[in-house]
Amino acid sequence: MRIFVAKNYHDMSLEAAKVVADEIAQKPGIVLGLATGETPLAMYRELIRWHREEGLDFSQVITFNLDEYIGLPPENINSYRYYMQHNFFRHINIKLKNTHLPNAMAVDVDEECREYERQIAGVGGIDLQVLGLGQNGHIGFNEPGVDFALSTHLVHLAAATIASNARFFAAESEVPRLAISLGIKSIMQAKKILLLASGSSKARAVYELVHGAVSNNTPATILKLHQDVQLVLDEPAAMHISRA
Repeated sequence: MRIFVAKNYHDMSLEAAKVVADEIAQKPGIVLGLATGETPLAMYRELIRWHREEGLDFSQVITFNLDEYIGLPPENINSYRYYMQHNFFRHINIKLKNTHLPNAMAVDVDEECREYERQIAGVGGIDLQVLGLGQNGHIGFNEPGVDFALSTHLVHLAAATIASNARFFAAESEVPRLAISLGIKSIMQAKKILLLASGSSKARAVYELVHGAVSNNTPATILKLHQDVQLVLDEPAAMHISRA
């Protein structure tokens, strides 16, 4: 596990964008696993800038997002498809057919989960998986207590996650309680993993990831067992990790 600590959120985002851009340069047809939320927003903005100003080419890139809320259609402003279109995809030269998110409107959710896994396998797996980190140590929507053996699956969101995400909705009652998420097994099958964490609210989860035992009480700790993980943090998120 390699750890890069940046001074602030801007510098953290710049470093993360460099990692992603370097991987695209090495493999133009790379399969990227992407995350949503506040943490990767500036990374996406930096990648957009490099596309526009330096010709970073996304024309062969394939993407799979970690998760999607069940019941939110793509045009809903709180869906992750809308997030990706608005904050990233529409600003670069990626082919829409090469961008994938779970179908949150699927009638058969279990079959949709299996189909998502088939799609990932069909392109040879994820080359670089970008992750955020929840305050409770979740990655994707894999909440504390998750079975590490799960592939893409239906998730009942934890109360802490619902409360945290309520800021994006008009009221907490509007936050969906269910989602489809790439499972821990699927995340661990990615060839490389890049985890971003920003802010003091993530410091405890970062400490557990770096110093804690592998436990599904803090799902991110499973990353200790992956062969190629890079953490890119800002100083507030990294405030505890020097303490053994």
